[in-house]
Amino acid sequence: MSDNLPIEIQMEIMLRLPVKSLIKFRSVSKACKSMIDSSDFAALYSTHHTQQQHLLVTYEEPPDYKTHFISISDDHTFPQKVYPTVPLLLQMLTHSSVIASDYGLVCMHGTYSTTCGGSFSKTDIVVIWNISIRRAIPIVVPKMEDRMYGTSVGFGVCRATKDPKIVKITYVRNTDMEKVSCIPSQVEVFTVSAGAWRRPYKNLPGKSIKFLWLWEQEAVDGFLYWRAIDMKTRTCMDDGYKSYNLIISFDLTTEEFREVNLPRSLEHVSIYDYSMSKLKESLVVLHRGVEANTSMIDVWMMEDGVSKLFTKLYTINVNIPNAIINLNAIRNLPGARVQGFRKSGEPIIEVLEDNHPSYGLFMLQLMIFRKPLNI
Repeated sequence: MSDNLPIEIQMEIMLRLPVKSLIKFRSVSKACKSMIDSSDFAALYSTHHTQQQHLLVTYEEPPDYKTHFISISDDHTFPQKVYPTVPLLLQMLTHSSVIASDYGLVCMHGTYSTTCGGSFSKTDIVVIWNISIRRAIPIVVPKMEDRMYGTSVGFGVCRATKDPKIVKITYVRNTDMEKVSCIPSQVEVFTVSAGAWRRPYKNLPGKSIKFLWLWEQEAVDGFLYWRAIDMKTRTCMDDGYKSYNLIISFDLTTEEFREVNLPRSLEHVSIYDYSMSKLKESLVVLHRGVEANTSMIDVWMMEDGVSKLFTKLYTINVNIPNAIINLNAIRNLPGARVQGFRKSGEPIIEVLEDNHPSYGLFMLQLMIFRKPLNI
C-alpha cells in the first residue's frame, strides 16, 4: 500500500477487506502487519463486520476428548453454525478452556506436552487468538510447583493503551493459611507490547482470598472479575462448611484489585449454585436453583459507579422433566444453566438431559429464553 496514503485511510481500506485479503496484507510490510495485529484493529474489524459476529462454542468428545470449536451466527439465522479455522497451536493444546474474550481477541489456556529423550514434560500455555486474521500468540504461564498454592488466570485489553494483558494470580489452596507469611509471586502481569511478565506491587488480594478455578473469569469494560471466597470466614455448619462469597475485580489500567460484594442472598450459597457472565458490557451474576422439574435462574446485574451494587433483573424458569437435576451429591447442579447472552440480551441456556444414565452420557441442548429486557 502506498506510503503517500494517510494511516487513517489505510486503516479504513483494510477494515473493509475480507479475511483472506487481510491475511495477505499482513505480509506486505511491517507497518501493515503491526496495524492488523493490534487490539484496536481487531475491535474495529469486528464492529465493521457485524454480520459476521458469532458465538464461539467449545466442547470435548470421547475417545480422545479433543477440543472442538463451533461458531454460531448471532443473528436471525441462529443457531446456524460454522467451523472456524483453528490454528495448529490451539489444536496441539490439551485440557484447553476459554479464559475470556475482549476487543475481538479470544484467550485460551491449556497444556502443551513434549517428549525428549524419554522424558515427558507439560507446560502451561495461554494462547491469544485473533480469529479475524487467524493468528495466535502463545505465552508460557509461570507455574508454582508447591501443591499448597493454586493458580487463576485472567485476560483483557487495557482501555487506555489497547494493550492485551494476562494476569496470573497465585493463592493459598490450603485452609491452614496461618502458616503462610507471604505468597511468592502472588500476582504477575504479562503485556503483549513488552512481551514479558512483571509484578504489580499495590493493592494485592489478601492471602485469605481463594479464587475459584483457573478459567473462571469475565472481562467487562476494562475490568477483570473473578469469583472467590474469603477463607477467614469459613465456618463449620450442620450442612457442611460455609464461606463468604465475593468477587475480586482488577482494573486493567491502574492494575489495582478491589473486592466487590455480592447480593446478601448469595453471600453464603454453594459455589456450584452461582456463576458470572457478561450482558451488554455489564457484569451479571446467575443464581441457580431447582424445584420439582423446574430449574430457576435469578439474573443479577452489577450497576455502574463506585458502589458496584447488584440489581435483580428477572428469574428464568425452565421446565425440564427429563433433565439431570442432581449430577452428584456434592455439586447438586440443576438441569439448566445460562452459558452466555446474545448481543440482543437473550440468555443462551444449556440443558442437560440424561438419555443414558447407566453410561453417564449427557445431551447438551442450547435454547433461547425469549424475554424482552428493558435494559
